[in-house]
Amino acid sequence: MSPKELNYIEDALGHEEFLKTQCMNAAQNLQDLELKAYAEKMQKQHEKLFKDFYSLV
Repeated sequence: MSPKELNYIEDALGHEEFLKTQCMNAAQNLQDLELKAYAEKMQKQHEKLFKDFYSLV
């Protein structure tokens, strides 16, 4: 893997970690159960994407 490709993966990891955290914070603060469930679902998707990108390294 080239250094440039590694940088892209590192950037993607950072973005996914940020998005996962944002979804987690949103889910904790939402009162609407439907929106809360959606934010939790999105958090899990970002966790999976993080793991997928991490497995490339």
